[in-house]
Formats: sequence, structure tokens, C-alpha cells
Amino acid sequence: MPRGLLRVGGARIARHQLSLALAAGCERVVVMARAFGPELAELQRECEQAGASFQVIMAPRGLSPLVSAADEVLVLAEGLLPTAGDALRLIGSGQGVLVQPAETGIPAGFERIDLNHAAAGLMLIPGRLVDRLMDLAPDVDPAAALLRIALQAGVAQRSVPDEVRLGGRWLLVRSEEEAQAAEEGWMSRHISGGPPTPGPLLARMLVRRFGSAVLHNSGNSLLVPYSAGYVLAALALGLAWIGLAALALLLVGLAYVIQGTAALLGRLQREALALRSGPAWRSAVSAVTLDAVLGAVLVLAIPALPGQSLLARCFAPAVLIGLVRLLPRAFGGGGPGSWAVWLRDRLLLCLLLALMTAGRVIEGGVEALALLLMLAGLVLDGRNPAAVPGSRLTPP
Repeated sequence: MPRGLLRVGGARIARHQLSLALAAGCERVVVMARAFGPELAELQRECEQAGASFQVIMAPRGLSPLVSAADEVLVLAEGLLPTAGDALRLIGSGQGVLVQPAETGIPAGFERIDLNHAAAGLMLIPGRLVDRLMDLAPDVDPAAALLRIALQAGVAQRSVPDEVRLGGRWLLVRSEEEAQAAEEGWMSRHISGGPPTPGPLLARMLVRRFGSAVLHNSGNSLLVPYSAGYVLAALALGLAWIGLAALALLLVGLAYVIQGTAALLGRLQREALALRSGPAWRSAVSAVTLDAVLGAVLVLAIPALPGQSLLARCFAPAVLIGLVRLLPRAFGGGGPGSWAVWLRDRLLLCLLLALMTAGRVIEGGVEALALLLMLAGLVLDGRNPAAVPGSRLTPP
């Protein structure tokens, strides 16, 4: 199988390279291939949807008519899988051939340049150099040939930083085995960090365990985890209706984790593959839906008092759900280092509410929890490290 068709993170390496080219502002993408297959047709659709043109050539000489002397040409070696942010920073400095030490580059499969240096598989060169392909044999490797042409023309060499090369962020994938090995590191890099609370931690564990299998499925693969979350939410409503509110709250907490897993997979797809469109709205809709289900389960869990209206029963749960949604936004988004990050963890909230329900203190517990959150918001508002002078979040 050609290197470009190997999959890492659910997408072909050629798709990762296309994302990099589009993010770099390339207006025309040229692929050298023996035949135009369905994989290339998919790349063409992605490319044209992003507003760039797409051509397939069968021989290196076919590149010359497509490039003018005024163009800049971004050349990627077959199988190269760099982290997009690193690559964009390096080529952002202008035209150049990216290189690395020969002692590490040669064993990794990169081409040797001289005694001390190997190519890094990526270069930005002036378009006028492409015409020199016409003087070479018709079956030369275009990337290798352009590398030699650029070096002979005096295009500057720039080294890939050690932290990029040695950190697994700059790879040349040559086989299925290497693609599988690269996938683990790729996945870990793109989902690293995040809140240290139980719900997000569990979601990241699920992504590491099952994310590759989900992403390797084509089409609407993310519908599976989202649908599973909705099924759990529906079961929770049914259990709450028949009086098993504590178990229902546990199911809602699990549904939040599944929803967080699906949202993380969707974000990974959009960011790592530089998708300009995608089902980002699913995450927001799912979060609002699950919050509504949590509120409904709480209403069913709270014993009804004689003569109490449905509106009165809904008041405390609505206030609680509103506070856990609004307070993190008021405290710097609930980012790392903020106490409000714990409010974003719905699994933790559901576990606490399930314990209250099992202890038969859910009615007073919801009211007490809402009151504590309101007091915390008032007392800690002036100590919000995210508030800045002039901000709408800064106390008057």
C-alpha cells in the first residue's frame, strides 16, 4: 500500500498532509499517483470544498505546467506526518529546506543530504525551480529530485528543533506497523491536558482505548457515541419515572461521560485534520439535552408535597442546573487552575446527587447545593483571577 494511504488517527496520511497544505494557504494541491482511485476522489472533494484546486499527475514532468515562476511550492515527502502547528511555524519563516541530523534522520527513513544532515521531508521552494524537472528522467522521485534541485540552487536550510523531532511530532510513516505505532502517540498528543476531574479523565481514557476504532470508521461514526448517550438518558428518564432515581442519576452521569468522549473525538477530528466544517453543533445540543434530562430526573426524584405545583418542584433543579452552566463561564471558562472547573464535571455532580437520593435527602440537598453555589459565586467573584480591568466580569 502507498504510504500516503496508510491511516493514522482514522485518516489517511495523505489527508493529514492535505490539511497541512490547506492550513498553509496553498491554492493548488498536486498529487503524484499511478491512478485516480476513490481515495484521491475523497481528497479532491475535501480540497475543493476548502476552496483550493486539486490535480493528479502521473509523472514528475506534469508538475511544471501547473506552477509559475512567481509561485511558492510546498513539497511534502510521501508518508511524512508532522504535527501541523510545528510545520506551519517552520515554513512560516519563509522559503527553505527543512533538515535534521543524519544520525537520527537516516534510521528514521529520511533521505541523506550530506555527511551530517538528512532531509526532514518538508520544504518551501520557489516555483521557478520546478521547470528543472523537465531536464531529468521521467521516472524520478519528484520530492527527492526537487530536494536536490533546491539545494543546488542555494535554498536556505533550516533545522527542525530537537524537541519536535525527538518528541514524536515529526514522523515518516513507511508501513502499516509504523502507522499503528504512530497512532498511539498522535492520539495522546491531541487529547493531552484537559481538566483533572473524574468525568473528563474517564472520557480521555475512553478515547485512548476506543478512539482509533471509532475514527477509523467512515462517515457518521460519531453518531454511535452520541446515540449511546441519548439511549442512556432515555433509560434514566424511565428509571426515574418508576422511582429508581438514584440509579437514573448514575446513568445520566455515564451519559455525560459518553457525550464528553464523542465531543472530544469530534474536536480531535476538526483540529487535527483542520476541518473547516463539521458536526460541532452536536456537542452543544447533546450537552443541553443531557442537562434537561438531569433536571427532569431531579424533578421526578424530589417528593411532591401536598398542593405543590409542578413549577414549584422544577424551581430548585432549574436553579442548580443554571448555576453549574453559568458559573464556569463567569470564572474564566472553568479552565485549569480555576475552582469552577469542577462545576463542569457532570459525572461528579450526578454522583453527589445520586448519594443524596439514596440517603433520602435529595429535596433539601438540591436546594442546599444551589445555595452554596450562589454564595461561592458572590464570595469568590472579587477573587476571580480571570477578571481583568474593564472586563464585564470584573466587579464594579
